[in-house]
Amino acid sequence: MPKQKTHSGAKKRFKLKKSGVLKRNKQNRRHILTKKSQDRKRRLKKATYVSKANEKTIKRMLAS
Repeated sequence: MPKQKTHSGAKKRFKLKKSGVLKRNKQNRRHILTKKSQDRKRRLKKATYVSKANEKTIKRMLAS
């Protein structure tokens, strides 16, 4: 049976930390930024972690 390939989209979007949690960037910061407030844009800069519900699926995508 062939090896499982790493999901290309997932490897660009997520980083697996040593503690086992997955780090991701927030959405809505690509374009149409003029109507978004400075406070909102500042909050969107910060990275966050993947929810427990999606963690298993994404880890499977990243397993190579």
